[in-house]
Amino acid sequence: MITQESLAFLDDLKANNHREWFQANQKRYDSYKKHYRQLTEAFISEMSKGDDTLSHLEFKDCSFRINRDIRFSKDKAPYKTNMGIWMSPGSKNTNLAGYYVHIEKGASFIAGGIHWPDAADLKKVRREIDGFYDDLEAIVEEPEFKKLYGKLDSDENNTLKTAPKDYDKAHPAIEFLKLKSFTATAKLSDRDIEDKDFIKKTVKKLLVLKPFVEFLNRALTTE
Repeated sequence: MITQESLAFLDDLKANNHREWFQANQKRYDSYKKHYRQLTEAFISEMSKGDDTLSHLEFKDCSFRINRDIRFSKDKAPYKTNMGIWMSPGSKNTNLAGYYVHIEKGASFIAGGIHWPDAADLKKVRREIDGFYDDLEAIVEEPEFKKLYGKLDSDENNTLKTAPKDYDKAHPAIEFLKLKSFTATAKLSDRDIEDKDFIKKTVKKLLVLKPFVEFLNRALTTE
């Protein structure tokens, strides 16, 4: 489970997001980092039992620096105020789909898939959907998937208004083909993240996404 100390550190950092406070609380950050590593490694170990493509992962493959990239952001707060864990067969800096855990009091969630693929990868995923959309339909219609995730994320920023180039608007999978990002998301409550069985319960939910992740990675690794 995530410690109350780690949650308190993130809460306090959110309220004091500046360099002076961070430097004055270096010992708390060091303790937080240690717990971040322990939690991430525990997630890798538990996830690998259900998805052995993740068994090679290490902390460095799945974790994120606490410093924000503020070069092109209006928000100049220097530090992230959440804990993020990304588990993908291709590790952190590749284009493969995977699983994500976001821990932030009042805003925690889990997700899986591929977020904003580049043009070449988007073309591969759409080609896979075009040829095997019945496979994807079966995945998202599976009762446990629908219960936990509802459907694929499809807000207005993530969806084309019309059919993508080279696809007919009457295509039976047009709603999938119009997506620009392929993810499924489920919220976690504060009670969820503070549960003593947080890791096991969360892994069980994440592994519901395994067929979806495999479908996407089949697309991305097929020439």
